Amino acid sequence: MPLTDMPLDELRAYRPELTEPDDFDDFWSGTLGAARAATAAPAEYRPVPGARLTAVEVYDVRFPGWDGQPVAAWLLLPRAPGPLPAVVTYQGYSGGRGLPEEHLLWSAAGYAHLVVDSRGQGHETPDPDPARSPQWVGGFMTRGITSPAEYYYRRLMTDCVRAVDALRAHPAVDADRIVVHGGSQGGGLALATAGLAGDAVAAALVDVPFLCHYRRGADIASAGPYPELVQYLGVHQRVDPARVFGTLGYFDGVHFAPRAHAPALFSVGLMDPVCPPSTVFAAYNRYAGEKDITVWEFGDHAGGRASQAVTQLDWLAGRGLGTRG
Repeated sequence: MPLTDMPLDELRAYRPELTEPDDFDDFWSGTLGAARAATAAPAEYRPVPGARLTAVEVYDVRFPGWDGQPVAAWLLLPRAPGPLPAVVTYQGYSGGRGLPEEHLLWSAAGYAHLVVDSRGQGHETPDPDPARSPQWVGGFMTRGITSPAEYYYRRLMTDCVRAVDALRAHPAVDADRIVVHGGSQGGGLALATAGLAGDAVAAALVDVPFLCHYRRGADIASAGPYPELVQYLGVHQRVDPARVFGTLGYFDGVHFAPRAHAPALFSVGLMDPVCPPSTVFAAYNRYAGEKDITVWEFGDHAGGRASQAVTQLDWLAGRGLGTRG
């Protein structure tokens, strides 16, 4: 796998001129306000009977997301006295919450761990509100893309913020020590949540993030979801590209980053063909809070793999967000 982008010194200085929607803040305050107002019931936590995991308690969760609709999650609680620091994990593209046995790192390290399903992508959370004119190609990138109000990621990002809202109310969780976490799409969602949830997020772990600097991704990504934009615009020749990228401006990590103030640890693979390094650095370089980035020189879209998790545990401990000491 060759290098896919700029040299590292250029990436560290990369700050493209970008046009932010004038009503970005109003759009999101209205979106989240409506979702919270639509909530009729609190999150439900159902113990999983016959769980094979003896060191953690496993709960099948439904919390209210977009329009109050139920979103599935797993909550894994270590058998330890609380209140516990917590990690909220968002999923990669086309992935759901899977099985609890797939998500043992954070609870083994002593964190409460909420593993959030992605509406329409996982098997447990449907997306009953597709756009009224749902023209899309392949996956989810172009679903409702001609309207910010109807775009798929408006619903998914709202779910992600509401996951933090739900977890803050759990009696076993320290509401002041909630970390958002994810890789690829999950990394982009963690970044968006850090920008939207304010002081409710204590730290963000943003691995090889997708959903950043969409136009650059469309221009140079050779694999993954960004080429869906190219395919869509190639097929729908009468759709103005400015309209498409205008919609995407409401959901771009480069615009959430200046609004995020929690400490953040990013990661990037310099040989990543899915989320080109310049798209990652475009967001990282605009991030407003304390920040650091782990650069994996020979990393592809898997980034640093398990080595990044070790780095994250040490980084959190160094900021008073560990589970020992």
